[in-house]
Amino acid sequence: MQPRPLGNSPLSIAPLAFGGNVFGWSVDEKRSFELLDAFVDAGGNLIDTADVYSAWVPGNRGGESETILGKWLKQSGKREQVVISTKVAKWAEQPGLSPVNIQQAVDGSLKRLQVDCIDLYQAHEDDASVPMEETLGAFARLIEAGKVRVIGASNFGAARFADALAMSKQHGLPRYESLQPEYNLVSRAGYEQELEPLVRRENIGVISYYALASGFLSGKYRSAADLAKSAARGGAVKKFLNPHGLQVLAALDAVAAAHHATPAQVALAWLIARPGLTAPIVSATSVEQLRELLGATSLQLSDNEIAQLDLASA
Repeated sequence: MQPRPLGNSPLSIAPLAFGGNVFGWSVDEKRSFELLDAFVDAGGNLIDTADVYSAWVPGNRGGESETILGKWLKQSGKREQVVISTKVAKWAEQPGLSPVNIQQAVDGSLKRLQVDCIDLYQAHEDDASVPMEETLGAFARLIEAGKVRVIGASNFGAARFADALAMSKQHGLPRYESLQPEYNLVSRAGYEQELEPLVRRENIGVISYYALASGFLSGKYRSAADLAKSAARGGAVKKFLNPHGLQVLAALDAVAAAHHATPAQVALAWLIARPGLTAPIVSATSVEQLRELLGATSLQLSDNEIAQLDLASA
């Protein structure tokens, strides 16, 4: 997999990232280790997690994903082969982007990850209650202390993200080098209308989440009856079971058939080919599933196929 630069930062990442939200949720520690080994052995390097993962699981409190990832880093000896990304702001135990919270949260993440430095540290969501200069100043101190290499943002609106970039430039503070928005073939408008022009103009790396729309773009949910296939995902994909969503699946089917590929591979290849997008994030619960998704990195779509998918998903 050919690495791509992440914004103006010194980080380079493969065109597909692995989402650690499944660690300690839908996969246990042993399976997590297998998935991580398979991902890195295939040439992947960015592993995305957050302090809040997976607090939503009964019996969990948060920090489980980072803890599992930290154990794998210790056991595998592959720290130098990966780019570790985690986030702060959404965990109820350490919410928001105040300087005090950022300092406490990063130390907790470093301990759970068993690393000295986090490669990409992201604001998981905007926090308008804290002056932006204070938040960026806190991130600057983490970089100066060697605890963080690069900062990024997730779930920011275009206006606030633009303000943050301007603030960094005006005050000589580190800037957010990456943005993590929701973006896929059935959820395009939110990113394309406002965020995409901004990130392309400012050369911001983009690591998109929900790349397969909670599994809908895999093609395994095509009717109300199919929703029962997954208690965790069924409710999230129900909203896509409409004429537009089914039209997108039909276009994916057609392109996939021409390549002897799967709809999921085509949906990811479309994202990978999108100008300005650095890497979509995918999650998997089996090595077999992960290998299927990794196949998207070698799938070359023609201009006509991309136009066909663009039209069906418009």
